[in-house]
Amino acid sequence: MSSRDTILNAVRANRPAPVDLPDVPLFGEGRDDDLLGRFFTAFKLMGGTVLELGDGDPVAPLRARLGSAGVVVSRVPEIAGTRDLDLTLPPSSLADVDIAIVRAAFGVAETGSIALSERELGVNTLAYLAQHLIVLLDPADIVINLHHAYRRPEFARSRYLVFHTGPSATADIEGVLIHGAQGVRSLSILPLPRE
Repeated sequence: MSSRDTILNAVRANRPAPVDLPDVPLFGEGRDDDLLGRFFTAFKLMGGTVLELGDGDPVAPLRARLGSAGVVVSRVPEIAGTRDLDLTLPPSSLADVDIAIVRAAFGVAETGSIALSERELGVNTLAYLAQHLIVLLDPADIVINLHHAYRRPEFARSRYLVFHTGPSATADIEGVLIHGAQGVRSLSILPLPRE
């Protein structure tokens, strides 16, 4: 028997008995009013921009933002991009994307965060290499807080899931804040229900 096997057998033989995980409350009682308003307040505090739905054409504000953009990758059926997302290319090929449009899996009212998985992004680097990220969020997909978020089914079925809260930002010790230093320069939300 090798030293490795001896050590592993000793660990297995002396393993403590399993203990059930504690039941953690959701901390959401009485806090489910105006989730969209609470989400917007937290999202704006983190530097995000909220787009208002257009009259007649709900994605009109989105079309206005795309007018001067060069490379647009859209992962939503509501609006077309100028380039299809090619899943066979290396992730770094998205470095020249001006605007990426995706739909969030869900949002978190308490933190103003949106959840994105490989299902929404297609290629994970899309959420970081694009200059600007525009996210469609169904108001019905907003949960109260992170306790509720971690119970969403996306965590069980996704290999990759990330929370985005505002655009990328960094600050030095003198308090100079720079947006877009390590990721998207702007993050905008359009509160549009799913089709």
